[in-house]
Amino acid sequence: MHSRRDGQLPRAIVTRTHPGCSAMTDTTGTLRNRREAVVREHMESENRHEFDATIATFARPRYEIIPTGEIFDGEAAVRGHFAASRAAFPDQRNELRALHHADDAVIVEFDLLGTHLGPLRGVPPTGKAFRCPMTAFLVFESNRIICQRAYFDSATILREARERTGPKMHRLLRRC
Repeated sequence: MHSRRDGQLPRAIVTRTHPGCSAMTDTTGTLRNRREAVVREHMESENRHEFDATIATFARPRYEIIPTGEIFDGEAAVRGHFAASRAAFPDQRNELRALHHADDAVIVEFDLLGTHLGPLRGVPPTGKAFRCPMTAFLVFESNRIICQRAYFDSATILREARERTGPKMHRLLRRC
C-alpha cells in the first residue's frame, strides 16, 4: 500500500480490534474515532512536511526512538528532530499498514521510506533508498498525543546498510 503524492493516507486501511475485546459504547467509539483522525492527520502532515500541523496533534510533543535510545522532548527538540531527519532524508514518508486501538493509545504499523540525500551524524549521503517496517505507539491524553514511541528492527537497517554502504555507516548503525 502506498502513500499518495498529496500526502494523504489511503482510506482503505481497516482498523483492527483484538479478539476478546468487548463491544465499545458510543462514548468509547467517539473517542476512538477522534483519536484515529488525530493519528491520520499526524502521519499525513509528516508526509506533507507540514510540521506545524504535526505539532498541533500533540498535547506535549515527544518522540521516543526506542532502538537508538533517542528522546526528543518538547516542541524545540521535536522540531530539531524533524529538521535533522529531513535534511538527511528529504523525501522521508510513511506508508500506513494498520491501526490498532488500546485504552490510552493507537498502535500504528507502517513502513518508513526515504532516500539518504543529506549528511546523517557525520555520514555523507549515500543516495540509497530505504524501507523500514515500524510500529509506533501514539499515546494519548484525551484526544491529543502525548508521546510517539517508535520501534523498529535495527538489524534490518544494518543488513540493508551493509548491502548499500561503507564502513562508516556500519559503525553508526552498530550504536543502535
